[in-house]
Amino acid sequence: MANRLKEETSPYLRQHAENPVDWYPWGKEAFEKARLEEKPVLLSIGYAACHWCHVMAHESFERPDIAKVMNEFFVNIKVDREERPDLDQIYQMAHTMITRRNGGWPLTMFLTPSQVPFAGGTYFPAQPRFGLPGFVQVLEQIRDFYRDHREGLEKEDHPILQYLGQTNPVADSTEFELDLSPSEALVNNLKSRFDPEFGGFGGAPKFPHAMDLSYLFRRFHRKGDSTAAHMATLTLSAMKRGGIWDHVGGGFARYSVDERWLIPHFEKMLYDNALLLEALALGASVSRNPVYSRTAEELVGWLFREMRSEHGVYYSSLDADSEGEEGRFYVFQAEEVRSILSDEEYRVVSKHYGLSEPPNFESHAWHLYEARSIGELSKEFHLPESDIESRIDSARQKLFTYRSLRVRPGLDDKILASWNALMAKALLFSGRILGKQEWMTAGRKTIDYMHRNMWKNGVLMAVYSKKEPFLPAYLDDYAFLLLAVLESIRIDFRPEDLSFATAIADVLLTEFYDPESGGFYFTGKNHEALIHRPKNGHDGALPSGNAAAVQGLLWLGTLTGHLPYTSAADQTLRLYFAQMKEQPAGYTTMISALETYSDSQPVILLAGPQAEDWKNTIRQGLDPEAFVIDLTSAVRNSLPLPEGMRKHFPENKTTGWVCRGTMCLPSADSLESLQEQLRLWPLSKKELS
Repeated sequence: MANRLKEETSPYLRQHAENPVDWYPWGKEAFEKARLEEKPVLLSIGYAACHWCHVMAHESFERPDIAKVMNEFFVNIKVDREERPDLDQIYQMAHTMITRRNGGWPLTMFLTPSQVPFAGGTYFPAQPRFGLPGFVQVLEQIRDFYRDHREGLEKEDHPILQYLGQTNPVADSTEFELDLSPSEALVNNLKSRFDPEFGGFGGAPKFPHAMDLSYLFRRFHRKGDSTAAHMATLTLSAMKRGGIWDHVGGGFARYSVDERWLIPHFEKMLYDNALLLEALALGASVSRNPVYSRTAEELVGWLFREMRSEHGVYYSSLDADSEGEEGRFYVFQAEEVRSILSDEEYRVVSKHYGLSEPPNFESHAWHLYEARSIGELSKEFHLPESDIESRIDSARQKLFTYRSLRVRPGLDDKILASWNALMAKALLFSGRILGKQEWMTAGRKTIDYMHRNMWKNGVLMAVYSKKEPFLPAYLDDYAFLLLAVLESIRIDFRPEDLSFATAIADVLLTEFYDPESGGFYFTGKNHEALIHRPKNGHDGALPSGNAAAVQGLLWLGTLTGHLPYTSAADQTLRLYFAQMKEQPAGYTTMISALETYSDSQPVILLAGPQAEDWKNTIRQGLDPEAFVIDLTSAVRNSLPLPEGMRKHFPENKTTGWVCRGTMCLPSADSLESLQEQLRLWPLSKKELS
């Protein structure tokens, strides 16, 4: 018999609809039941593509005997962390405070009927193993603890609430200058953690750290730091050779369980691939290595084929498991591959993808990775590299067709505003850098769909599922979407984009911004009241929403000259400045925003018959984030141009202006004089301050 999760929109919650556990979705009904029956709440947070979430479900939640204990002792609540990142943030922090260990998924927390956490963990096995107690043993201990300490746990001034309140930063009341010392601290930190053999930062398990890679590429572009470029290119190249990259179908898995990037945790997340697509485009622009642009093309091919809805927005994730086994869809038997390919193909492919070596996945199967390069195989087989490539390409097509007949991993088909905004921005940015019009068109289609279907009565919805948007959007949703819309403006100006960007920014200021201390809360003023309102500045699996808001407001302020945007960005950077200096490794995106603030790139406006030629020429030496805008009549009617420019607008000759907001340097009547103004911008920008 199905429980209350059957009608939920989340595929993850619906996965648990047939459990014998009497699950509730998060809401008043569950907590009222807990209060009336004087029971604690068991809160289980996970997501559809999570392997260990499936393991705990199979071991415990599907067993009637364990479900009976859960139902007798607790009110049980299931939460999809992707739909409710606010709850996940709060209770992950609480878990760390209570257990003094890092959190993860599944997250298993025990709460009072007032939502206050008092105990917790992550994965618990059904029977004692891995040094962990059995789940029923945990449930019985928690029941007894709550019964014996209920009065103390229900106090309004519970210490955990005080600890959570202390996690939000406090503004420094002293005056100080923002400088770039956090940038140098970050680079030194990355150098100290860099793996010079296999790339990446730190040991196993090894995550892509896409924000760090993009930061390092941008640092090379801005400062010529060859060490930064080396760390980023070595890492991206090693990931592409490794098994974290799907050599048959494309796309990156979430992370590698080993230091060499060989065996992944197989789930594929939309946000990871969005962030890595941007890093690949930056890598291609910095190194000119064709492997990065080819990998970007294969990634987008996977995205359009497997993750795009008919409306041009993107699904959330592909599961790690199929048929109850992690990685089953992706791994092969060597003889299986031999039977699919010709002898000529197999001789090359077996060595290229490591099939001639012992099995590398749980000692019984092979997960493909680049064991030998095309150049090495060319020498070994005395064949041209083009012949080796041809055999590998042919084999890959056959393997793809064969693999497509298998039972596919589960698809989480909900549409998340924040993740779609990240992908829209990545498609627009990489399309602009790599000259891919189809990608730019796709990125704009995503933005336009979100504007039409997820923007309701002047506010954004966080999730679109079952043909309806729902849940008020969070800081990340607004901030990432603002950056995506600004990226659309960089390609070519549409008045509706500027209007949408200002509407998003205005909601950020009215609903999320803290005018007293600076910074943006993760939830808006009108959001459901919870036990804590986080205001985090550090990156997690996603870039910091606070940092993204700063970047977006700085650029929008530069475009429009609207001081409240740049003022909020300035105050937010000051709020997190001490943390950037003390913990640079967690603040990569905020430090990138600090550099945007410090560099203060101009807006270049062009008009006249050769405007497009000038645009293509000057972009070569500009920061990739700079705006170069053709002053069409639509632009002139939308942007707050200086009055003198409006009155004396040149109609028949090409002219350029270097501007910040509503202030511009004198017009440049030749491409050479415009380039000279840009060369001198670090000095001349003070004239417009």
